Amino acid sequence: MTKIRSTTVCGIYHNGEVALGADGQATMDKHIAKSNVKKIRKLLDGKIVTGFAGSTADAFTLLERFEEKLNAYQSNMKRAAIELAKDWRKDQYLRKLEAMMVVANKDELLIISGTGDVLEPDNQIAAIGSGSMYAHAAALALKKHAPHLSAEEMVREALNIAADICIYTNHNLIIEKPSS
Repeated sequence: MTKIRSTTVCGIYHNGEVALGADGQATMDKHIAKSNVKKIRKLLDGKIVTGFAGSTADAFTLLERFEEKLNAYQSNMKRAAIELAKDWRKDQYLRKLEAMMVVANKDELLIISGTGDVLEPDNQIAAIGSGSMYAHAAALALKKHAPHLSAEEMVREALNIAADICIYTNHNLIIEKPSS
């Protein structure tokens, strides 16, 4: 069976603000299955923004579980992420899910993986998915050489650079910022 896959998600914390964005492409084997997939979601009335890469159904399962954890831990994003990662690693069903998430609030950015990792990324840049290394490299350069740009502008440019290079990433971008 052909897998639907691939995306690029990039988040940046810069000058006191956070922005998280993703492209809109879903690829099935060697073909573009859909070009306007929404891979960014807002939770808790926009206070938390999430982005996912990997299997869409698996990502939605994780998103629902993450939202449950947020409710259980009074909206404490880091604690909810750690508890989700613990469950993800221990639960036989969840362990088979093929997805990753980036989550952000107004103060921090985290990567949650299926291996039980919750990472606070170096340089306050989080990137996942097929074009993640391109977006990450572009974001590093932008933070270093264009610090006058906003986090949102950096995310947009990093994703556009990734889309210019990665065949699994397109220019249909959605970028969101968490509310206060």
